[in-house]
Amino acid sequence: MTDPILQIRGLNVDIVPPRADRIPILHDVDLTIERGTVMGVVGESGSGKTMLLRALMSILPQRAERRWDTCLVDGVDLTAPKPARPAMAMVFQDPLTSFNPLRRIGGHLREVVRRFTALRGAEAEQACIAALTDVGIPDPARVMRSYPHELSGGMRQRAMIAMALLAEPELLVADEPTTALDATVQAQILALINRLQAQRNLSVLIVTHDLGVVAALCDQVTVMKDGAVVETGAVDEVFSAPKHPYTRSLLAASPGAATREAAS
Repeated sequence: MTDPILQIRGLNVDIVPPRADRIPILHDVDLTIERGTVMGVVGESGSGKTMLLRALMSILPQRAERRWDTCLVDGVDLTAPKPARPAMAMVFQDPLTSFNPLRRIGGHLREVVRRFTALRGAEAEQACIAALTDVGIPDPARVMRSYPHELSGGMRQRAMIAMALLAEPELLVADEPTTALDATVQAQILALINRLQAQRNLSVLIVTHDLGVVAALCDQVTVMKDGAVVETGAVDEVFSAPKHPYTRSLLAASPGAATREAAS
């Protein structure tokens, strides 16, 4: 018996210019993620990966319109006129531009706690400290007082993950979370996501252009091209016997991805 955390059917996104024909971006996208698993979405730049996440999180750019037949997140129907808050949170690609540079890290975290939990005062502060500790940040009290530019790229990304976890998600959505990091820090962040996913039984949807990330972290993979899904399946099956020519071309361009490596 399957237990999907996310079901999307017939997702279309168009850009509607003021005095021109609409420009299709996503075409009839279907996506299912089973609870407690990690789904990777891959494809070249412009394939629609990030737009898929933006449509899911309702943060589409100006003049973009979304239409879908079905979107269920942990049982919440996002196609309803006034849906309840779905149990999901997002980790953005570049935390330096995602954080407000004029606010300390603690201010960002406290706002999430106020918005998504009933904790206040000292309890809220302790929740923020605990979240930073859980993502491997030493001296979390100092980091709470720091501005985003005072932290390294890896520390900012850890703080961004902590902020997402404070929203108590069942589904964690990540948009290229390691792109702006060097190879050593990238491996650390992947290992962190892997550990948190296992400890919390999180479901994860991660967009990446790096097939090595998919091989290391994901259970399932969805391949996108020109705004449409061309292939989806278990990582081992897709990497060992890709059915679509575009998938084969991606794997040929990244030969090391076919060897699954455990994040550590």
